[in-house]
Amino acid sequence: MPLYPLLFEPNLHTVVWGGNQLRPYKGLTPTEEPIGESWEVSAVPSSTSIVSNGFWKGRNLVSVISEMPVEILGEAVARQYDNQLPLLVKFIDAKRDLSIQVHPNDEMAHRVHGKMGKSEMWYVIKAEPGSYLYAGFKDQITPDEYQRRVSDGTITDVLARHEVKSGDVFYIPAGRVHAICGGIMLAEVQQSSDVTYRIFDYNRPGMDGKPRELHTELAAQALDYHVEREYRTVYQDEADRAVQIIDSPYFDVRVTEMTAPFHRNLKKYDSFIIMMCIEGDCKLRIRETGCEVLIKAGNSCLIPASIADYDVFPLNSRSIVLDAFIDNMDRSLSSLVTRFLHITNK
Repeated sequence: MPLYPLLFEPNLHTVVWGGNQLRPYKGLTPTEEPIGESWEVSAVPSSTSIVSNGFWKGRNLVSVISEMPVEILGEAVARQYDNQLPLLVKFIDAKRDLSIQVHPNDEMAHRVHGKMGKSEMWYVIKAEPGSYLYAGFKDQITPDEYQRRVSDGTITDVLARHEVKSGDVFYIPAGRVHAICGGIMLAEVQQSSDVTYRIFDYNRPGMDGKPRELHTELAAQALDYHVEREYRTVYQDEADRAVQIIDSPYFDVRVTEMTAPFHRNLKKYDSFIIMMCIEGDCKLRIRETGCEVLIKAGNSCLIPASIADYDVFPLNSRSIVLDAFIDNMDRSLSSLVTRFLHITNK
């Protein structure tokens, strides 16, 4: 049975801060339901993706991967993550501010919850004028001050506030305090985890009318109080080139703005590829098999590692896609020098 790019059924999550942009963005009938998240590719047990195309149509992603873990995930990924998909990707529509929150690292998440930690990144798709988000502390504070400011509701006074626009990128490692605020729609790539510690939630009720649970003490254990000079990721935006925007221990993310057919051979990374179509419908063709799939704006696909040599054809004047994967290439000094010389002599 030949492998092929996997597409997925809509997996939408209703939340108190959600908006009404994700359904039309994904080509679905609009409703007034406050949809805050679209879990595009998920192997999280609480909300696993369902395949919508080909041989595995109707099957959940976890069961599909269990049949061909090496071919789908890549040999190195399957070995390192015990045949589990290590990433979760989402589209997020924040009509209202999300809670001030933090995520635990791998050690704490495994010790307390038996789960993976949660580092993540954001790519802003669109933002209303004047909209902003929080990422990191703007000034150094102590754990005691943290406790006091949570108690008196002034925690946002010491957070770094960033006005944002389309194309902005933020890396949120585990331990960094953060919050997406109202008027922002973005793509999120994260470790495959659903562990979040709410620090402050504006004293508002949840969807059930009851106050949402806070995790102040766990958050205090997870918080990294280090202050960075710059929290926004700076990158050079270039058309018709896969631009690396995140290179972390947990995932590599590239953004490509295409105005013409674009070839990608990512087999060298020995990893699955998750492709998120941010703007402009496109067609993906696998070189080995000739298999083609249509990926519409607002939708995503998972490309198995063993067939990650493909062409992408923009079907409008341009398409913008995000690729997320695990970089398993040799990071030794000698290898990095070899890669540098290859690039400079290309």
